[in-house]
Amino acid sequence: MRRKACTLAALVIGSWAACAGAQDAQLGKAKFDHTCAPCHGAGVGDDGRAMLPGTDALRIKYQGSLPALLEQRTDLNADAIRTFVRRGTWSMPPFRPTEVTERDIQNIAAYLRQSSGAARNGR
Repeated sequence: MRRKACTLAALVIGSWAACAGAQDAQLGKAKFDHTCAPCHGAGVGDDGRAMLPGTDALRIKYQGSLPALLEQRTDLNADAIRTFVRRGTWSMPPFRPTEVTERDIQNIAAYLRQSSGAARNGR
């Protein structure tokens, strides 16, 4: 009886964790679309260039060794994102915790894990 109760509890908790993970990724996508995608999204730039400025800068920097599109990257965990968000780099400004919260960073990381998995699987 105890084993059945533990198995049921694990299933419920696992389902809750999966639901929470999906919600985190959904919130991360919303924050990514608002804050990151204007420079790092897919699509053409306002200046007519083939890519947005952040995506193009990463294309030049990595020269094909890593995807230029953040949503295709598999190496961007919350720690890496936090470093770039808080410190900035080259022409990317740093963001204050009032602009991008710690929770936002965690959610963006969840979204990028999800989107990079979809990119790997051809979706």
